[in-house]
Amino acid sequence: MGGSPVFPAGSLFSALTRNWWVVLLFGLLAVVFGVLTLMSPVRTAALLAWWLGVMAVVEGVVVLVGLVSGAAPVSRGWAVFYALVSIAFGVLAILNPLATASVLLLFLAGWLIVGGIYRIVFAIRVRKHIRGEWMLVLSGLLAVALGVMFALNPLSGLMVTSLWIGALALVYGVLQVIAAFRLRALKA
Repeated sequence: MGGSPVFPAGSLFSALTRNWWVVLLFGLLAVVFGVLTLMSPVRTAALLAWWLGVMAVVEGVVVLVGLVSGAAPVSRGWAVFYALVSIAFGVLAILNPLATASVLLLFLAGWLIVGGIYRIVFAIRVRKHIRGEWMLVLSGLLAVALGVMFALNPLSGLMVTSLWIGALALVYGVLQVIAAFRLRALKA
């Protein structure tokens, strides 16, 4: 049994080998993003501020929906406070990401601390109904610790975060390019 493996015509793998160039394109885009991020971490931070803003608004809305539907496992006051903090942070970041990026880690630090405390309270309240609540407590503690570290040195945190994202995108992109050429070789 020599030669290339044969896969059914409609399989996902067959589709990937036919369209290997899509994987290559994603890889090249990730490499470009990684290089640009490493060259301009502050600009990347502005983009990150915008994305974090979108995520914060979504999370705030989800908490409000849970509150309205009566599904919030914490007190109404705490749920409203957390939702409003998330939405306020999100709106600021979406409307002016460049200005937000300059103080990104200070906003993020506050959001992480509030969010970490929220997760801890949530885990304590639902501990009789779920397993593994310690993971929620741990994630809350880590969020609080990260928030405190970012608050103590926001500029360093901003640069390091952007540089890590750039490096990871670069590695991801290179791996995608390698995978694309391996898929292309299987097609031949």
